[in-house]
Amino acid sequence: MPISKQAVEELERRRSVATHGGGSKKIEARHARGLWTARERLAAMFAEGTFQEFGLHAQHESRQFGMEGKDLPGDAVITGVGFVDGRPVAAFSQDFTVAGGSLGSMHAEKLGLIMDHAERCGVPVVGFNDSGGARIQEGVMALSGYGQVFNRNVRLSGVVPQIAVIAGPCAGGAAYSPALMDFIIMIRGKSEMFICGPEVIRGVTGQATSKDEIGSADVHAAVSGNIHFVADSEEDAVDIVRRLLSYLPPNNMSEPPHQVDEVVDLTEDPGMDAILPESGKAPFDVKDVITRLADPDSFLEVQRDFAKNMVVGFGRISGIVVGFIANQPKELAGCLDIDASDKGSRFIRFCNAFGIPIVNLVDVPGFLPGVRQERGGIIRHGAKLLFAYGATTVPKITIIMRKAYGGAFLAMCSRDMGADIVLAWPTAEIAVMGAEGAVNILYRGDLEKAEDRVQKSRELADEYRAHFASPYISAGKLFVHDVIRPAETRGRVSLALRTLLSKRETRPPKKHGNIPL
Repeated sequence: MPISKQAVEELERRRSVATHGGGSKKIEARHARGLWTARERLAAMFAEGTFQEFGLHAQHESRQFGMEGKDLPGDAVITGVGFVDGRPVAAFSQDFTVAGGSLGSMHAEKLGLIMDHAERCGVPVVGFNDSGGARIQEGVMALSGYGQVFNRNVRLSGVVPQIAVIAGPCAGGAAYSPALMDFIIMIRGKSEMFICGPEVIRGVTGQATSKDEIGSADVHAAVSGNIHFVADSEEDAVDIVRRLLSYLPPNNMSEPPHQVDEVVDLTEDPGMDAILPESGKAPFDVKDVITRLADPDSFLEVQRDFAKNMVVGFGRISGIVVGFIANQPKELAGCLDIDASDKGSRFIRFCNAFGIPIVNLVDVPGFLPGVRQERGGIIRHGAKLLFAYGATTVPKITIIMRKAYGGAFLAMCSRDMGADIVLAWPTAEIAVMGAEGAVNILYRGDLEKAEDRVQKSRELADEYRAHFASPYISAGKLFVHDVIRPAETRGRVSLALRTLLSKRETRPPKKHGNIPL
């Protein structure tokens, strides 16, 4: 017996109500402000017709404060799975047109359902956060819902990639779910994120501030370091998600999306020989090295505006997905500081969790000196970088371009810290400290007696470099596998990556190490 027309009409009516969220007026108001709806965000990300929704007909559990009988379509969140560039992805999108996107118990249940599905199926999770926070009408039930979401964020960490898009307000406890995910994207001028808003801060501390000063995309990108990308529009945010996913495996048991059928390019690059300035103290932009080393247009920088003295990001070298970690000589002379250590160590740990090889580009004079750094815990933060490299089992290739001094040399993945291949340019200086500083300590008496202290210091420094800092000294002791011309770098790294793809490394059984957080 065919299904009745009445049943079909009822289904379509219910679908129409549910998919229109808070109604036409609220949707039009969002469009007037240049904002997309929750469904439009998902439609832009997924291939047309591939989204399978979970919980379209879910009903909220609020019974107090006049909420009983109110219709909250989907309980203010849309969840489901679909295909992005041919690969399955799980997603949720909070609907601000429905109760301000607030999280109630059923809302949390839907988030838990899609996250559990992602874990079982081994697919990435993308979340569009646009919520007023916990639904106060549900009291502790809403808080419990957040706890369930946070617990799943932690359980999925290192199992499947998690990407958060802050597409509207994200305040209080709501900010912690994105913070527990791998990457956060904020939309400039359209989103905000903070734990305590300006009113709370003013009431408790008396300090006047604004949402932009504490919660804007630019502040989190450049000052707090809480986020990884800033998007200029809704469309840009989705494009960043899609590009980021293109470098990531679906889960920790799968290989990254290497393009192994691509021919390894062994052609020398004469332009690489011209990148370094004549003076070893003169700055240069390490991104120029990355651009020449990576496949054309493949470099995606992560946390571009935070801790600029270190550059991290994804790219491909002859088709192989890699994570780049590089000192930036044009910022703080490439010194490691608190923020750079945090930025680098977290990126390293992500790459390790998902089997992404790491390429390190080294030009580091040391850890940044200063009272603020010492009192801020540079010892603890710098140790994170050492811990991250020491705990990493993915292929690691280190290129020493110029300076590699002291503990910072080790903290940028020396052979002793686990690098599989260490290559040095002829311009590399590998030593306990810089030549000038070493000479002032070792030859203090000679310098005091010299007629021309400056000239004598220069001569002794040149002698020190030749005898103690030359890359050939390290190569002779096997701390460096080979000394190469910069022009040879891309070909040598390409070959090394291909030979290292089969790398397997086991560690002593343990629950986990205790990183110095």
